[in-house]
Amino acid sequence: MAAFFKSRHRWKRTSCFTILTRNLTGKYDYDLVVIGGGSGGLACSKEAAQLGQKVAVLDYVEPSAKGTRWGLGGTCVNVGCIPKKLMHQAALLGTAVKDARKYGWKIKDPVSHDWETMAEAVQNHVRSLNWGHRVQLQDKKVKYLNVKGSLLDEHTVRGMTKSGKESFLTAKNIVIATGGRPKYPTHIPGAMEHGITSDDIFWLKEAPGKTLVVGASYVALECAGFLTGIGQDTKVMVRSIALRGFDQQMAGLVTDHMQAYGTRFAWGCVPQRVDKLPSGALQVTWADTRTGKEETDSFDSVLWAVGRAPETKALGLDKVGVEVNRETGKIVVGADESTSVSNIYAFGDIGEGRPELTPTAVKAGRLLARRLAGQSTQLMDYDNVATTVFTPLEYSCVGLSEEEAVGRHGQDAIEVYHAFYKPLEFTVAERDASQCYIKVVCERGGEQRILGLHYTGPNAGEVMQGFSLALRCGATLSHLKETVGIHPTCAEELTKVSITKRSGLDATVTGC
Repeated sequence: MAAFFKSRHRWKRTSCFTILTRNLTGKYDYDLVVIGGGSGGLACSKEAAQLGQKVAVLDYVEPSAKGTRWGLGGTCVNVGCIPKKLMHQAALLGTAVKDARKYGWKIKDPVSHDWETMAEAVQNHVRSLNWGHRVQLQDKKVKYLNVKGSLLDEHTVRGMTKSGKESFLTAKNIVIATGGRPKYPTHIPGAMEHGITSDDIFWLKEAPGKTLVVGASYVALECAGFLTGIGQDTKVMVRSIALRGFDQQMAGLVTDHMQAYGTRFAWGCVPQRVDKLPSGALQVTWADTRTGKEETDSFDSVLWAVGRAPETKALGLDKVGVEVNRETGKIVVGADESTSVSNIYAFGDIGEGRPELTPTAVKAGRLLARRLAGQSTQLMDYDNVATTVFTPLEYSCVGLSEEEAVGRHGQDAIEVYHAFYKPLEFTVAERDASQCYIKVVCERGGEQRILGLHYTGPNAGEVMQGFSLALRCGATLSHLKETVGIHPTCAEELTKVSITKRSGLDATVTGC
């Protein structure tokens, strides 16, 4: 049977049934078939094609529960990083308009935001990216198929169109990069019927109005942040803690700023049901775990941001023996992105233990393509990958959180340097800077190798990108202090940290 599957398969359609024939050439239709046209899958397929591989990529997006559809490019392009950052920018511009008056700009009231104008512009940009991806695949001679892919055996992929028409492809290697989708809490009555997710928010034709965001992940806080910033009445419902997995002191600064910014929070609350009133409003009933009381309020929109689920259920993984973590639904992978089946690989959000970040998927996909083409042996390094939470006060970090550093090294073996600073831009505008903060987590002994860097403030991603390179190169505290800062910037404050938490001294930066 193994020898049979190593031969070339060709499927022929007849009027009644499908017949499998084979061409005993020892070759397949493709060197590589990639299932999933998100950022990682596209990067992998294009890299493989450039290295001389014959490649096909399959991508099909199931509409959201609300019927939202989008094009090629995956979550990041369509319903994630790109539209999120643009709407975040819209909110920042609203704050800038307020600051502008202090800087002498004569701006007449009322200043208002138009959702339809913003949404159309954002959606048009996303569509241009969809088109750009298709052009790139064509230019690089990657075969693009708008079909839903699943595995028939370790070398055969079945494609299914929207209309139910089947096609079959064989490949020497198969890569799975299908990503994930937002979860609905299906145990809550009315949650799916009346709620939306991040798959929908960026494609709404009208403003969501008074919105309840359920969850406290970075997705939840980012959406709540830009909604508040463009003038939508927004409440965040948090069951336990915000930004689980991130440094919790930094998470507290983020949510403190959001509350001061105008976002309301319901801490320790668990939704019970969602009912649609005759007026069209959504009445949400929840339990306050702190008081034991049941409360209700009405909203125009309820946005669920309670986690994501990997898109693995419809892939036919069980048919070919690809091992999956039963609890998470994610594919168990090795350091080289290999699965339990020798020629099938998986990476990105569907990989067990992998960070759910677009740049890591892109990098991992390219490296995998090079290895499969025999051009490299380099593996993806998932340590010290920087990330940014695009909340109204942005938070960026790289390396270990303070909690992780204590857990790995012990409280007495680490030193934490920190500073509260005020961005120069905030001074004339008279903006509160009490949550602008820097934390450098170091080993306490020896050269004081830096274990983690954390920053809340303007342009956080731009600040942290360069420092992440330093961390990967083994930066120490002395390296940081010996670096000459660029003045006047927020980033330079990282080069000037000198107060430790252990000292108990005031860490507020004074002077310019």
